[in-house]
Amino acid sequence: MLTQPSFGRRLKQLRQQHGKTQSDLTGPGMSSAYLSRLESGARPPTERAVAILAERLGIPVASFDTTEPSDLVDVLAAVLVVGNESSHARGMLESALSRAEHADMGLLWQAHAHLARILTADGERSGAQATLTTLTALSDELGHAVLRVYSRLHLARVQRDLGEADPARTTALEAIRIGREASLDNHDMLRCRLLLASVTAELGDLAEAFRLSEDACAQLGAQTGALAAEALWTAATVSTRQGNHDLSTAFLERAMAALSSRDDLLLWLRLRHAAAALALQAMPPDLEKARRYLDEARPAVELVGTAQHQQERAFLLAQFAYARGAYEEAERLCEQAAADEDQLSFRDRIRREMLQEQIRVKRSDPTAHARLRALAAKAQTHGMLDLTAEVWRAAAEAQPQ
Repeated sequence: MLTQPSFGRRLKQLRQQHGKTQSDLTGPGMSSAYLSRLESGARPPTERAVAILAERLGIPVASFDTTEPSDLVDVLAAVLVVGNESSHARGMLESALSRAEHADMGLLWQAHAHLARILTADGERSGAQATLTTLTALSDELGHAVLRVYSRLHLARVQRDLGEADPARTTALEAIRIGREASLDNHDMLRCRLLLASVTAELGDLAEAFRLSEDACAQLGAQTGALAAEALWTAATVSTRQGNHDLSTAFLERAMAALSSRDDLLLWLRLRHAAAALALQAMPPDLEKARRYLDEARPAVELVGTAQHQQERAFLLAQFAYARGAYEEAERLCEQAAADEDQLSFRDRIRREMLQEQIRVKRSDPTAHARLRALAAKAQTHGMLDLTAEVWRAAAEAQPQ
């Protein structure tokens, strides 16, 4: 059994978690004065007192023995120590939230925000979407515009990566409206506009997407750093969808020049993955440039990359192998990119499946074209017109070896 003052802190923690007041626990064998002294740590607990308290709280006596953080305040502090990357941090947060019905709303917001970051980093987008939906509701209850914009920004990102382009656009527009009404002018507002440009391009309105991304880049001017790199990357993505490869390359090279690996190593490696992908989309593919960017990114993937980044790298290497005519190697790398839990975004999953069908066409598989058409229909169902056109183009151009 815990000794004082740990027992008193644990008693108070359990009482609050179960929505009980001190008076709810008093009665025969437990006076209010004695209970108060137990919670304050002034009196050591007896076995009889612990048994009475456990019965009135409806918990086993063993609950008083634990030293594992369970109160949201303690768990949030522990998460800062173990880091968002730890699966233990996720488990602690999920456990604490399951018992936090009566917790302070501000603490609930922080816990859900931490959990959403962990789930997103782990590539568990469905779980992240559910957590961010709850975070958005908490933000609305708290009523702070900064929190309302933040939650919607991250929800819209997950929606986009799940292939829910239209809901993502609606969420981003709502965040921008809230921010404008509150006269917010922070980095999240600019990131909302960049996200809006991204999903607008997915939905096929390339002129509006380019206007949005160009406005964001103009606002930042000659600034450097992560936000400038994100803006230039978005402009590059939109230019790629417009078919302007030279302009896209120029934007992406500026994005890479704007960010040092010391500032944000994860974004640094993602930019090089994007540059390799762009080189592979050139006509003809620029294999030398793609290889250079993949080689640059490899140490960062090994150092800070998640399972998602490793799958993205495997998919890029598959495209590289396909462009070289190494179809068996490309097929093996596609399977590697789909191994275990598929953490690629919806767009990349469709494109990986498209590449697998292109390889099967090379092998004269008579059913591959039908599966390509099914992929195009799936992309169209999600309203992703640019992706739909890419799959249809692949189906039209695919020829046996």
